[in-house]
Amino acid sequence: MTVIPGADRTVDRRTVLRVAGLSAGAGVVAAATRPAVASAAPASVFQHGVASGDPLPGGILLWTRVTPTPDSLPGSGAGPSVTLDWQVAADPSFATLVASGRVSTGPERDHTAKVDVGGLTPATTYWYRFGLHGAWSGTGRTMTAPASDAAISRLRMGVVSCANWEGGYFAAYRHLAERGDLNLVVHLGDYIYEYGTGEFDAGGTVVRRTEPTHETLTLADYRIRHALYKTDPDLQALHASIPWIITWDDHEVANDMWSGGAENHTPGTEGDFKARVAASHQAYAEWMPVRLAADGHIYRRLRYGNLLELSMLDLRTYRSKQSNGTDVDDPKRTIAGTDQLQWLIGGLNNSTARWKIVGNPVMIARVDLATLPAWLLGPIAKLLGIPENGIVLNADQWDGYNADRERLVDSLRAHHTGNVVFLTGDIHTSWASELTTKDTGANNPAAAEFVVPSVTSDNLNDFLHTSAGGPLSLLAADLIRGTNPHVKWTELDGHGYGVFEVTTDRCRMDWYHLADRTRRDSATRWVAGWSVGAGSSKIRKESAPTARRRTSPYA
Repeated sequence: MTVIPGADRTVDRRTVLRVAGLSAGAGVVAAATRPAVASAAPASVFQHGVASGDPLPGGILLWTRVTPTPDSLPGSGAGPSVTLDWQVAADPSFATLVASGRVSTGPERDHTAKVDVGGLTPATTYWYRFGLHGAWSGTGRTMTAPASDAAISRLRMGVVSCANWEGGYFAAYRHLAERGDLNLVVHLGDYIYEYGTGEFDAGGTVVRRTEPTHETLTLADYRIRHALYKTDPDLQALHASIPWIITWDDHEVANDMWSGGAENHTPGTEGDFKARVAASHQAYAEWMPVRLAADGHIYRRLRYGNLLELSMLDLRTYRSKQSNGTDVDDPKRTIAGTDQLQWLIGGLNNSTARWKIVGNPVMIARVDLATLPAWLLGPIAKLLGIPENGIVLNADQWDGYNADRERLVDSLRAHHTGNVVFLTGDIHTSWASELTTKDTGANNPAAAEFVVPSVTSDNLNDFLHTSAGGPLSLLAADLIRGTNPHVKWTELDGHGYGVFEVTTDRCRMDWYHLADRTRRDSATRWVAGWSVGAGSSKIRKESAPTARRRTSPYA
């Protein structure tokens, strides 16, 4: 086991052996039980919930934040150092402890705590909690990954992106937490937004006011913003119910970020950009259930038996500045950086897993916008990051970095690497596409891509000030598909989430959209399903949603 500095651990060896010998049937029952998030501790002590992330076959990362005194507020730098107890159990009543220990925290890390627990059984459901002076946090439920060579036949995950606090409520998280049939959640970035209140809402309505009310620039600012998000009850419920695998996009720092700056950063009035990045990344490392490498990089790969490997990308930290429209083919320009792109290509080509899944923060499929009318190009430009000078180019996506995309696709073809699926967020809308380049042609895709909508952030009808599903949005979708035959489906208005299922024979995404993002109790509905079969990168439409399953977690 690796423990975050300040932690220690005790394990009852007999308990571990007893749990390791539990029957598969007991594990099935545990995994199928809907998590109960308890409130044993006073709300003033554990205000920000619990979370788990980055599952391994024998381990899991656990997280919480404690408020030991009234002045120990997020971002304040105030309050005492304290030592928390933590427990992992084989049952929600904690009758059978399998691991326990202590972890220290204080104002130097904003009173957040992480414990990287090892020595657990693969493919097993566990419950965990933190305690302070005898008062316990709510109970979280988590799940370890299968052994790397385990022959599993099914995995199901929730997929989310782009949750703007002021844009609405996180009902999408609530619906995912209530399903009871997921193994994990993949978050593709824009977990928080950096803007000040009222600065990022094209519809002109602030549903709920952000804190701090100004744009986040300092370490204290980012800590306060993260803390605000983690007071949301639906976000807390989803974190407590299932492990997350996450990466960042741009709004965790600043809009349209690249390695040397960002569209939403003005050095003359907002300070040094490197200092802002360092502050935002420190707060992220403190507040998120994620393993970062020793040098701070977030791109990483997690494996689920012989069924799939999931490669999570960072497409902001190393990228060249967005294109001016004349240099998109320049081989010196990169979206991933040399080291990360080599890591990605090598991992995909050498993987022994059935499926190679890529957590991809920005869209990789080509989008030709040259024939779009001006009324549509304007709002689409805002969603896709097209420069305001009218150049029809998705400069903030892989389209602005053709050389990197062609290196990736050419390598997949040269190595005959198949069964690659990109899961994408960022653009607030829903897409099902096939990955092609100008050389491969529309009939010879190299991979599939499924793009999930925003949880709350504005999309086309918000920019156009029209009702969702109206004639303008339908026309816009038709125009995009007509120009881009590899784009098989797109919906430009809905907010919600995806449910992605991987089996031996196919990968499938189901899209669910909210009735009203401004209501915490919003209903949801299935809007589409698309799948790709093993041995092919051509996608096909599904006629009905996948049935929910309450059986073994990986079968």
